[in-house]
Amino acid sequence: MQYRSMPRTPGEPLSLLGFGCMRLPVLEGDMRRIDEARALPLVRKAVDLGVNYLDTAYPYHGGESEPFVGRVLKDGYRDKVRLATKLPVWLVQGERDWERLLDEQLKRLDTDHIDNYLLHALSAERWDTILRLHGLAALERAKADGRIRHFGFSFHDALPVFKTICDAYDWDFCQIQYNFLDEGYQAGTEGLRHAADRGIGIIAMEPLRGGTLAVPQPGPVQAVWDRGGPRRTPAQWALHWVWSHPEVVTALSGMNAEDQLLENLAAADAARAGSLEPGEAAQVEEVRAFYAARVKVPCTTCGYCAPCPTGVSIPEVFANYNTGAMFDRMKAASGMYEMFLTSSGHGGDRCAECGECEPKCPQAIPIRAMLKEAHAALTAARKA
Repeated sequence: MQYRSMPRTPGEPLSLLGFGCMRLPVLEGDMRRIDEARALPLVRKAVDLGVNYLDTAYPYHGGESEPFVGRVLKDGYRDKVRLATKLPVWLVQGERDWERLLDEQLKRLDTDHIDNYLLHALSAERWDTILRLHGLAALERAKADGRIRHFGFSFHDALPVFKTICDAYDWDFCQIQYNFLDEGYQAGTEGLRHAADRGIGIIAMEPLRGGTLAVPQPGPVQAVWDRGGPRRTPAQWALHWVWSHPEVVTALSGMNAEDQLLENLAAADAARAGSLEPGEAAQVEEVRAFYAARVKVPCTTCGYCAPCPTGVSIPEVFANYNTGAMFDRMKAASGMYEMFLTSSGHGGDRCAECGECEPKCPQAIPIRAMLKEAHAALTAARKA
């Protein structure tokens, strides 16, 4: 295993590969029922083989991920890892909730401190909540009394919002979605460099885009990967691209089987910052172009359409639709759509067709019509 360090904590090396505890093995397809007989030895084996960064969050696996991780870290494993979890900002209604939620998470994890504590899935709206209810001051108090060691944020919004949040505080680190298909998505490469210039460490989430870059790829894509250069699996190509960026300290992978763990460990062993050869870069570009041709909505997730008066997360709706179409995985995309958007009132079905968004779109997307199309396709896929 190779290790890198956050700019502000050079004496605390983190493994290139981090274990994301959002997609653990489950029983009978029920995301709330972690298959502990498989999951616990899998996570401990990762730690035994050098992974020292474990990432969970309050809502993962219906709230069961944090207690599970607490059990994983028994028998001396707590001292071997840097533990990360995330505060659910959307549940904060008053200033006392910062303390209440943190203390609840410490109990669920059965630990007296959290090494890396994140404000979860920040957006413009959630950033306003943090400022209005003095969230940063609450985290500073928790850092001062030792309940958390470092704090940062994970991000799901447009690039301008990301820059605003980065510039507003001396964060220890941030967590962004980053893979070779998402250089211009949300924070993207520009955001990564902006944060790095401010000395903020980068944790990359979704380096395999929810597994879509790791499963067997369409024939034309596999042919590109097989054409010369090092022999790598699709997952290893994707991870190699992420780790070639020296700004990335750790990339999180939601592994749920031992073969996935071993495959990713091999990729981490071979990774080198700045090591993407010109021929390899050309292969990545060719694969990117193949998937770009399958995009249903030419949305760049710039966020200029926001805010929607009725709460539709327009870029996220289109991102789910595009992902399903690009990878022939519409049913999986529909599950994510239900979990993160329609269930919380931010899906395309909330569109009132006011038209306020369309004049703001630099891509001149007929947003109202495309929201209808996206919602219909994703809903139909879930019912199929």
